[in-house]
Amino acid sequence: MKSLPTLLLLCLAICSAHPLDRDPGGQGSIMDFVQQYLEKYYNLKKDSRLLVRTENNGLIAEKIQEMQRFLGLKVTGNPDPETLEMMHKPRCGVPDVWDFSTFPGSPKWKKHHLTYRIVNYTPDLPEDAVDAAIERALKVWEEVTPLTFSRMHEGEADIMITFAVGEHGDFFPFDGPGEILAHAFAPGPGISGDAHFDDDEKWTKDTSGTNLFLVATHELGHSLGLRHSDNPEALMYPLYNTLTDPNRFRLSQDDVAGIQSLYGPPTVSTDAPAVSTKPVPTRPGPPDMCDPALSFDAVSTLRGETLFFKGRYFWRKYLRASKPELYPISSFWPSIPSGIDAAYEVKSKDTVFIFKGQQFWAVRGNEVQAGYPRSIQTLGFPPTIRKIDAAFSDNDRKKTYFFLEDKYWRFDEKRQTMEPGFPKKIAEDFPGVHPRVDAVFEAFGFFYFFRGSSQLEFDPNAKKVTHILKSNNWLDC
Repeated sequence: MKSLPTLLLLCLAICSAHPLDRDPGGQGSIMDFVQQYLEKYYNLKKDSRLLVRTENNGLIAEKIQEMQRFLGLKVTGNPDPETLEMMHKPRCGVPDVWDFSTFPGSPKWKKHHLTYRIVNYTPDLPEDAVDAAIERALKVWEEVTPLTFSRMHEGEADIMITFAVGEHGDFFPFDGPGEILAHAFAPGPGISGDAHFDDDEKWTKDTSGTNLFLVATHELGHSLGLRHSDNPEALMYPLYNTLTDPNRFRLSQDDVAGIQSLYGPPTVSTDAPAVSTKPVPTRPGPPDMCDPALSFDAVSTLRGETLFFKGRYFWRKYLRASKPELYPISSFWPSIPSGIDAAYEVKSKDTVFIFKGQQFWAVRGNEVQAGYPRSIQTLGFPPTIRKIDAAFSDNDRKKTYFFLEDKYWRFDEKRQTMEPGFPKKIAEDFPGVHPRVDAVFEAFGFFYFFRGSSQLEFDPNAKKVTHILKSNNWLDC
């Protein structure tokens, strides 16, 4: 086992949600709880217990005010109902206020490529679901830093991920369901950087229990050197937010600024991607997914997977898989031509629509639906439109976007009609996105526009391009 470090242990803890007077001691029990909370998270010295315990005690009142300011409460200096309620909410166990502004010595990894290993699994989830949650959590931090992560299946990795119960060898035992969820160690040698998850919790993919992805992302932020934020919108805010939708999660700007203060921004070119048309493969063999010049004909989701089309082939990307899988289009849909123009999924219909020229097909799984192909004019395009370049469907808003050269149309999936007032210029509503995109799809609340060997990550809320990446970034290249 790795040796114990001198660095601070970072742990994610849930405070019990029982009534405030759950102990027979009454007000004294409340003040015992308040003092324990302030000792854990706000550096209240343990010898303060020798002081007279009243709400007006100066030292305790000062620490309560510190806690109230940090968590955004009304500053009263008293353990009022709002403050006590906040103290009982789920939270991370690392202190909010310490004797330093960041972890001691601002620890961070001295290298940019880190390894991780999932040592064992919880019985609450399938192994592939655990793999996917950890991979996605690491991807969150990878996308905003120069850091990269690769998985090891044996031996000692930089970040060892373990599920355990009770005493598990690091002198920080877990305490059963409902309190400590996990703990992790700050960057450094030995056990530092490792993350341990309490297997007495009910780990889930959604919010019906404890969401593994959300906890892992927070914990791995600590493993990379982040301290807590006083911004309630930040992932690194001390309280675990049970209302966060893991399917729409994205880092706040506060989280991004914090991690980039340690490692800097991603080391990718900020130059605009070169103008390119969709090349048709000139060789009979399959394309090389790690070719630095690789471009895509179309990208679409399908039942939780992502499909990347190129010529006669497409890659199926699973979050849990270490490598994408390549298939001929004809092996799934014999009647679909190669070199398609666009594809998108309408999740409410469990259907992917595939376009080439003036025709489009509807497929469910590996079955092409009856009545197809149809003309794109049946969607409401004018007769002058002979093809489209790219398309994606915003499944939350029930809108589908079609792109052609420097313009785009919007289709209302509820009414099944093209909306009036279109086409519009792409530059008007997607500033920074250049015309003639090859492909586009939505993931994690962002829109990804592909052109040639580059892709643009577009934040629809901020209405701006946030990153420029290689097109095959999704293929683990």
